[in-house]
Amino acid sequence: MSKHRILILGGTTEARQLAAALADRADCDLLLSLAGRTAEPMAQPVPVRSGGFGGSDGLGEFLNAEKFDLLIDATHPFAARISQNAAMAARETGTPIFALRRPDWERQAGDRWTSVASVAEAAAVLGEPPRRVFLAIGRQEAFHFESAPKHHYLIRSVDPVTPSLRVPHASYLLSTGPFEEEAERELLIGNQIEVVVAKNSGGSATYGKIAAARALGIDVIMVERQQSADVRTVGTVEEALGLVDHLFSPEMNRGV
Repeated sequence: MSKHRILILGGTTEARQLAAALADRADCDLLLSLAGRTAEPMAQPVPVRSGGFGGSDGLGEFLNAEKFDLLIDATHPFAARISQNAAMAARETGTPIFALRRPDWERQAGDRWTSVASVAEAAAVLGEPPRRVFLAIGRQEAFHFESAPKHHYLIRSVDPVTPSLRVPHASYLLSTGPFEEEAERELLIGNQIEVVVAKNSGGSATYGKIAAARALGIDVIMVERQQSADVRTVGTVEEALGLVDHLFSPEMNRGV
């Protein structure tokens, strides 16, 4: 039986779960690609490559050279450039593609959200009076808050923020999710946090801080997702598995 070659662009919990589920199938040959930005990535259930492709052209060349039958974009909801490159490469090479993307978090009763379009805008709307701010946006865009040095920052990330922020008051917390609501509530209270800055990543692994902020009446500056690449999208691993079955069904292979 010939195997369907699948390239998964990963880095998320859902990518790892999808790879694990597909790894059990005798008709699939998988490769999981990671961006290589995390110093110690979690173990993965399938063969892994790490690092970029060199834009959409490089990815297209890789798809052709390795004869992939399907490209699955299961990257982080805010990895916009990677998703755009994936869509372009798939279109240029004629490779079927779909995206696995967690649904956005939705505002609930009691949430005190200010929605913004970017991390830079989040820094701008913190205001003039000094505030105690929990930055839960990762390390790569933390530098934007150097434009608002009057505030006191607690910055949580998987890997160290290097260089450290050029602000007078900043502390750093290295930690990997998932983060439960009770622990997040203790973190917010213990650090006297007045505002949380977060990206609308969706999913349950990092929602604890949002629920904790709601329970404590703490403001949240929410960086919302921007328009993603125009590709077919599913919201769960189960839906992704169903779509793989559909795309590789005998009817589809016969062009029915």
